[in-house]
Amino acid sequence: MKPVPFAFPAVSRRAVLGLLAGAASCPSALVARAEDEAFKFGLTPVFLSNDLELLGHLRSYLAATIGGPVELVSRRTYQEITAMLVSGQLHSAWICGYPYVQYRAELDLVAAPSWHGRPVYQSYLIAAADRQADDWRALKGDIHAFSDPDSNSGFLVTRALLAEHRLQPASFFSRSFYTYGHRNVIRAVASGLAQSGSVDGYVWEVMREIEPDLVAQTGVVRRSEWLGFPPVAAPKSLAHDPRIARLREALLSMAADPQGQKVLRLLRLDGFVATEPALFETIAAKVEAVRRLG
Repeated sequence: MKPVPFAFPAVSRRAVLGLLAGAASCPSALVARAEDEAFKFGLTPVFLSNDLELLGHLRSYLAATIGGPVELVSRRTYQEITAMLVSGQLHSAWICGYPYVQYRAELDLVAAPSWHGRPVYQSYLIAAADRQADDWRALKGDIHAFSDPDSNSGFLVTRALLAEHRLQPASFFSRSFYTYGHRNVIRAVASGLAQSGSVDGYVWEVMREIEPDLVAQTGVVRRSEWLGFPPVAAPKSLAHDPRIARLREALLSMAADPQGQKVLRLLRLDGFVATEPALFETIAAKVEAVRRLG
């Protein structure tokens, strides 16, 4: 089968930075606008966002702790949320480590989730549960499901692994496609739509609790090294908005609040912790490996 070349979404880094440049030309206006409108918090597919109960608890908790109305904003792709965040159209967002590394000059870290006591997670390569594959090389020639071209665990980790062995996705896999959601990667592999997939290990483990029958149809072929957990970030252009500081405090104290505890239980997280950019250096190294090795 002829490999299908990878096509990244049309919105470029230059376009995102163009939006940022226009916003940065009037920072005082941005802050004034931010104080007058609902606090807009962005969510990407790394977040288990189809749970209405979870979204309701999260919105209520943030509104009570930040002060004022909160609007939860979701989009189909990581790039759409990243563009809105970097340009100041969102006050903050729970993004992925890959776009954070790409735009860290324009973004401030707010906090990172803690899962099993640490702010780290892994990328999984998965295949059908009954498949005899104990090494990633056994996936050669597969139809492979990626999550999103801007996902660390759902694309970059596998892309870097192949690059380190002088391989390209288009030549290693017979075909690949994006599902635009980690849950969708699991569903694609479980249903046979894809023979293998790249997925967020946290999402796979949480779904194993929530939808055990579905996840039981898949198995883990490879676990990556530990990587910085997808962080909550805010645009540097809104650094003076006092609600950003209140958001940070709300996240860091979530485990001590009854409403916050409901959110964390649904997410299967311990809480949120303060972190430094160095947590994401391993992801930055993968970006560089792909750049150097193709």
